This record gives sequence, structure tokens and C-alpha cells, in this order.
Amino acid sequence: MVGSRGSVGSSLVATFTDITEVNGLPPHYVCPSCKKSEFFTTGPVSSGVDLPEKMCPDCGVLYIRDGHDIPFETFLGFEGDKEPDIDLNFSGDNQPAIHKFCEVIFGKDYVFRAGTITTVAEKTAMGYVRKFLEEKELFATRAEMERLAQGCTGIKRSTGQHPGGIMVVPADNNIHNFSPVQRPADDTKTEIVTTHFDYHSISGRLLKLDILGHDDPTILRMLQDLTGVEPTGIPLTDDKVLSLFSSTKALGIDAKKLGTPVGTIGVPEFGTKFVRQMLVDTNPKTFADLVRISGLSHGTDVWLNNAQHYIKNGDTDLSGCISLRDNIMLYLIERGLPSKDAFFITEKVRKGKGLKPEEEDQMRKHNVPEWYIESCKKIKYMFPKGHAVAYVTMAVRIAWFKVYYPLEYYATFFSVRAKDFDAELVLMGQEAVKAKLDSIASLGNDASPKEQNLAAALELVYEMFLRGFSFAPVDIYKSHGTHFKVVGNQLLPPFGSVNGIGDNAGMAIYEEAKNGDFLSKQDFKNRTGSTRTVMEALDQIGALDHLGDTNQISFFG
Repeated sequence: MVGSRGSVGSSLVATFTDITEVNGLPPHYVCPSCKKSEFFTTGPVSSGVDLPEKMCPDCGVLYIRDGHDIPFETFLGFEGDKEPDIDLNFSGDNQPAIHKFCEVIFGKDYVFRAGTITTVAEKTAMGYVRKFLEEKELFATRAEMERLAQGCTGIKRSTGQHPGGIMVVPADNNIHNFSPVQRPADDTKTEIVTTHFDYHSISGRLLKLDILGHDDPTILRMLQDLTGVEPTGIPLTDDKVLSLFSSTKALGIDAKKLGTPVGTIGVPEFGTKFVRQMLVDTNPKTFADLVRISGLSHGTDVWLNNAQHYIKNGDTDLSGCISLRDNIMLYLIERGLPSKDAFFITEKVRKGKGLKPEEEDQMRKHNVPEWYIESCKKIKYMFPKGHAVAYVTMAVRIAWFKVYYPLEYYATFFSVRAKDFDAELVLMGQEAVKAKLDSIASLGNDASPKEQNLAAALELVYEMFLRGFSFAPVDIYKSHGTHFKVVGNQLLPPFGSVNGIGDNAGMAIYEEAKNGDFLSKQDFKNRTGSTRTVMEALDQIGALDHLGDTNQISFFG
């Protein structure tokens, strides 16, 4: 499974070469047998998957519904003068191998990791100044300390690497014409070579591919392994699945008990409280609506005090507000602005550069409403539609498993995404989980990152309980080291989910359990003649170093 990012979904060539699943053509039907097609260049439908089901009139086969109406210019500009944005999401398990494979494709001397430069932060600089004054036994006023700190702020501290950025050098050129190269953080043992200059300073001169690690492909691969269902064959317009984005009915849960009126807890892109509130405000019904919400949630100053205000004010609705950068260009062209002018205005707005007075006048001459102009001026960053479609496609597929294969879905989510999970707590049952959730919620912004992560996992645990499922106790022989297992109508937690054990120790116990039975107290006594307790024996062989404290041992019985 590979997810595309950036504006690569705007390119039909990229679609045909299977770089992306996102089809940028206008909404259309196409027959998988005779290839007859019907296109819709005008009308209310902006994503082909929302078209009603229809049979091919020539061969009686169900039409494929596709096309998301994404202008190609978002990818390369009107005259091919825009740097293409090709980013791919791979499973984190495969990311290092893909990075190495880039060297095979382009050649080792033409592929380098994008370098980053770590600088001294303001607070750190102040710490340096305080320490200097202390060591030298000097006194300085607060203003002088701040002046000295300003001199240190922003200076180079170390070098690093972009998490997924790959700089590609043209085959007829040399990296040293653009940047020196180095090992990150002066680590002479690493095989990684990065550009010395920060990648922002050479962007636009060299193509940067983002080969990123992402949880969604990992989740879909694991779900495929557990269920045998191929994710790319999952329909994107299943009524039950789409209903999750506006109600909890498909889950068979009372929304009041769950504490949220939508069923998207744990669905990528739509699971956070912020986005769930957006779903409540906008009440989406179609795939295209979800794409718009994805754009609104990922943009900066696009929803809050902007689209949200204009929708509540009655100036527009979800389909008419500015949600994605492509919307602006298509809307302005529709209003009669020259294509190139519409493109340049879009590029300025999506980067947060606002509008010039003459651009505002031009928009007014073409009857662009005042609220629309004001909305453009507030935007700081906008998402490309190709990126949003790719993300929503992944999210809907994962939501499909949540509806139709719930235990496999929960097992996968907890295995891949729940970094802070408390097996001891969830085994106490539904009420204990609810009490812990309420306790963390009462802390508000004072909750620690660990508590916030735990709350995100417990929300889904509580939902799972409400759907009639439960957890089996951790089993010293059957539990996996890091992955949850489906056992009947229950989930079996892994060793790593027990407080204080972690993934490495969990895998060590799992591997050891495969070697045969552990000794019981009586077996130990029979074999050694010793009256030592099991605890003393475990301590002697160093097992307690793996297991943590005595509470962990008693937890396993």
C-alpha cells in the first residue's frame, strides 16, 4: 500500500503510471469491459465516486465511478514552470528500503538525503547567557541578558536530516554545483549522506521527493492480512461507512453514551476532537464533502475564524467555501478571470501572501462576492485537492473495516497507533476506563503528552466496550510481544501493552515463550530441590531486568 501526497494527484500521467490512485479528470463513468465513458464537466457532483450506480448501456456491466476534477496546473503550472510536488507515504516498516531503492533508480551519486540545520532556540540561548554569567561571576540586567541571548539565537547548533526528503540531482550534473555534502551530526559511522545546506535554501533548484513513513499503509496491510480483504477493492460510497461521519448508528452505539455524535474515533484524519467538531458543524453526506473537510482541517487559518464563520453567517455552505487551493482557481476561472491570473492569485493565497489591491479590484469586476475576497486574505496555507483525496480514500477504507470487521480493526489500531496503552487498566473493565477518561479530561490543557496519548487510545477502548467486545487477560504463552490478537469475541493484549514493559521487553518474553513451558513453582522445586521463591529464581537469572517490578510478575500470574 502506498499513499500519495502533495499535488501529484493532479497529474493524469501519474494516475496512468500508478504513482497515485487519485484520478484528476472530471467526474465520470467508465465501463471496465468496453471502456465506454460518460463525463460530467458541469453540475453539483465534484467527485465521481458520488455519482449514482449505473450500468453500461452497451454491455450491461456496472460502471466504474471515478474522477475528482483536479486541475493539472496545480501540479506543474500553466506553462510547466512550477516545481512538481511528488510525495509518497510508505509503511514505516518499508521506508528505509525505499530510500535505498531510490539510489538504484537514480544512481548513488545523484540521490542525497535532504539536510537540516538545528539552531539555538531562544530559551536555550538564555540558558547559555545565565550559565556564562554564573561561571564568570558577573552581573547583568535583564535587558542586557536578553541582548546577549539574541546574539546566540538562531546560530547553528548541529545538523540533521529531513524525515523523508530525498534530493535528486539531474544525471548531467553534480551535487557539488548545488551544495556540499556531509554525514548528519558529524556521525562518521552512518551510511547516510545529506546536503550540507538546509533543504529550504536549495528548494526550487533541485527536485525534492518526500518518501515518508506513515501509519495508514501499515494499518491497511495488517487489516488485509487479518481479514483477507484487498483494500483497493473496498467501495468508497458504502452508506453505512459514510454515515460514520455524521452519526454513530452504524456502530450500534448511543451517541450520548459515547460522548460524541459521530463514529470517527480512530479513523485517520477524522478522529481528533477538532475534526469531529468540524463534522458536527458541517454534517457531511458525500465523499466530496469529506475531501473538503480534509482541506479545511489541514489548512492554516482556513476553518477557524474563516470558513466556519462564513458558513454560520449564511454567506456560503460547505460546498461553496474555500477549502482547497484548487477550488480558488476553478472558481475564479468560472467567474471569468483569465486562467493565468486565476492561477497566480491561487498560488499567492495558498502560501498566505494575501491579495494586492489591483487583484481585489479584478475579482470585484468579475462579481466575486466580498466575503470570498475577505476569506482569501485570511488564509495562511492551503492543502492541494490531490493530497486530500488520497488521505480521504485511505480514511474511508479504514472506516470500512471499522464497520464490517470491528475486532480486526481495533486489534490493528491498538497495535500500530496506540503507543500509550494500559492493559492492566482496560482489563478492569468499562467503568474503570470511563473513570480514567473523565480524570484526564478534567485536567484540560494540564494533561501530559503521555496522558493525552493514553486518552486517545482509551476513547477507542471505551467505544469497543460499548459495541459489546472485551479484552482477554494477557497470556504468557498466547500473547504476542507487540501486536493485539483476535481471540473469539475478545482482543488479547500483547506483553508490550502492559505498563512498564514496552515493546523490546515484550518481544523478549514472546520469543522466550516459544521455546517451551516456563517452570511452575513446584517444577522448580522438584528440579532444583530449592525452596527459593519463583521471584528469587527470576531475579537470579536476570529475568526481572526484562519484566520490571514485582507487580508485572504478579500480573502474569
